[in-house]
Amino acid sequence: MGWTPALSVGVEMIDEQHKTWFDKAEKLFEAGRNRQAKEYIGELLEFLDSYTKKHFADEEEYMLSINYPGYEAQKKAHDSFIEKLAQLKEEYNSSGGNLLVIINANKMVIDWLTNHISIMDRKIGEFVREQEK
Repeated sequence: MGWTPALSVGVEMIDEQHKTWFDKAEKLFEAGRNRQAKEYIGELLEFLDSYTKKHFADEEEYMLSINYPGYEAQKKAHDSFIEKLAQLKEEYNSSGGNLLVIINANKMVIDWLTNHISIMDRKIGEFVREQEK
């Protein structure tokens, strides 16, 4: 599940950060195919925790700078993701990386990449293009 131009938001900074996200997600799936997901999941969760917070902050700052009307919905979705990620990290740390945590991490990443980016984030680019007309 790699990044494709069809997933482009149309805002270079956001697209570049999304590409990094997809790269890390692909590594998780590859580790799973190689039966190494347990080892990789801790690294992925740490990456998601630090990178996601930076990405969300950058994206939110950008939305505010362009007076994006969907900012509040985006902020709410971002906060929800960070909360779910914290729960997943807690489960991982307490379980030692059992299969359920790995499955939940996969599901969370896939849901975010396919739903949030392709639906909500894409609207940011649409708004930008509309303002340029």
